[in-house]
Amino acid sequence: MAQLRFFRVFSVLSILLFLPAAAYAVDEGTRKSLVQFMNKLAPQREPGWGWNLSSDPCADLWKGVTCSSPSQTVKKIVLEGLELSGILDCDSLCSVKTISVLSLNDNNVSAVIPEEIAKCKRLTHLYLRSNKFSGKLPKGLSRLNNLKRLDLSGNDFTGELPDLARISGMLSFLAQDNRLEGGLPEFDFANFDEFNVSNNELVGPIPDVQGRFGVASFSGNPGLCGTPLPNVCPPAAPPKKKGGFSLKRFLVYSGYILLGLLIIVLLVAFKLSRRAKRKEDCRKNVKSGTASEVSNSRSNNKSNRTSNSSTINTRGNRSEYSITSMESGMTSSSLVVMDNRLVKKGLRFEDLLRAPAELLGRGKHGSLYKVMLGDRLLLAVKRVRDWRISKEEFRSRMEKIDRAKHPKVLPALALYCSNEEKLLVYEYQPSGSLFTLLHGNRDSQTFDWGSRLSVAVSIAEALAVMHESLLVDGIAHGNLKSTNILFDRDMELWISEYGLMPVDDQDPAYTPNNRNSSGRSGIFSADIFGFGVILLELLTGKMVQNNGYDLATWVQSAVREEWTVEVFDPTLTSEGASEERMVNLLQVALKCINPSAEERPSMSLVAAMVSKIKEDDERSLTWSEA
Repeated sequence: MAQLRFFRVFSVLSILLFLPAAAYAVDEGTRKSLVQFMNKLAPQREPGWGWNLSSDPCADLWKGVTCSSPSQTVKKIVLEGLELSGILDCDSLCSVKTISVLSLNDNNVSAVIPEEIAKCKRLTHLYLRSNKFSGKLPKGLSRLNNLKRLDLSGNDFTGELPDLARISGMLSFLAQDNRLEGGLPEFDFANFDEFNVSNNELVGPIPDVQGRFGVASFSGNPGLCGTPLPNVCPPAAPPKKKGGFSLKRFLVYSGYILLGLLIIVLLVAFKLSRRAKRKEDCRKNVKSGTASEVSNSRSNNKSNRTSNSSTINTRGNRSEYSITSMESGMTSSSLVVMDNRLVKKGLRFEDLLRAPAELLGRGKHGSLYKVMLGDRLLLAVKRVRDWRISKEEFRSRMEKIDRAKHPKVLPALALYCSNEEKLLVYEYQPSGSLFTLLHGNRDSQTFDWGSRLSVAVSIAEALAVMHESLLVDGIAHGNLKSTNILFDRDMELWISEYGLMPVDDQDPAYTPNNRNSSGRSGIFSADIFGFGVILLELLTGKMVQNNGYDLATWVQSAVREEWTVEVFDPTLTSEGASEERMVNLLQVALKCINPSAEERPSMSLVAAMVSKIKEDDERSLTWSEA
């Protein structure tokens, strides 16, 4: 009997010994990418290192590879002091989406850091000290939003530093002993525990280091000045003194003045003659009965609206989807330009009407166009309809929003308002919306947990500031959803159309007579509900229908049935995202979508909760990878 029990135990143990490799094997695509990365980094290497397609990085303990447990995904690559002499293949490396730490310190790796480093979105630690890297630093480094520690010291980098100050959670930056040029970015030194750019060729004033770093961090840069270095920055150069009076100068200036006056007179005469001609033409047209032609034109425009074509017509001044051809009843009037760039261009309302435009979409509250001006400047023009608000109220509202500026809220460049029409002009954002990023084609890019958490924090913090600034005026976003969260060319986030829509009083999230103890009105509660729905989209990866209520109901039902883990996007769980932090963020979302508007937290409290979750996530990464 004892022998039989021993045999059974031995059989089970034997089976278990062969299970891990099959159960936790890294997929073939990841292994191929890692092998290609190593082939370029170290063409000649020890056979015992692994790094081949016939073995597994985690189960067979490849040299320098650390995997997470129990998901068995590659998290760290640490290859220090191994005399590696190849190049850094970021394209292969960054296709492994789970890597958060790369250390190649004390080797002979050469060439440049490729721009593809920007694809390593999950990277938190990058150590390249004491190698033979050269050339300019890629701008893609500044798009690594999760980066905490960066060591580039002891190489031969040249050129200017990229705008690393935009990485909000950076803790250390070491770039001493290179040949870097230009000025220092405006780092927030309050977060740093290590900083060194000594022995370079940097110039200009040193930003406020808040007493955290001394001379050693900046020495060896003759062109740098200001605290903590002893050399004081020189004062601004005084304006050049004007030369004395001379007859020659007087005659030259007089000639310029006379020429300018002549040009002005000619322009005024030309304008007056054009205006007189237009009035005469108008009188002739009225007499000849052109009213029927106007009617026919509007009929043609209506047929254009049902056309499937969206091609810009290059045969005339106006595309098939010009604003005037798509919407009737618009009258010429003055355009209020709020951006200096467009002021300098002399943008007029008529320019928008004539410019080629593509209809991007129609919604409950209006239409959106992509407009190209003559100098290839792309604008987004929002036409609002069915909003009973006077011209004066509309302009005052938009000016209040403009004064409450926030770097994450897309500012209006210009506005137009008549009794019939209301238009807002924005800068066109080419990288799409959060909706597209979550639900569109994701083959070309990933949207990992760290990036989603950063998006949530950015939206929450921006809304908290805007709510506080516009509380007295009672101006909320009014239409917060993932399609109104846009991204520019650098994938920087922008909240668009703030305050452009009145909160729909048919929306259950809106309770107009509700005010809680903090004085927050129902319209702000509707924004908080909308943010909660965006959090659910980020966590579940599911599309929103019925203004978010279907998704909210489904999540609440799953939580009640204790299926909480089942609601999360499978791509997040597969990458090894922290279940604890996802549950914490889900709890914040549930507070935001509370059916009782009175019980929803304020946006400032929501921002604090989401920021705390992000800080905890970053701290856990730092501890696990230190």
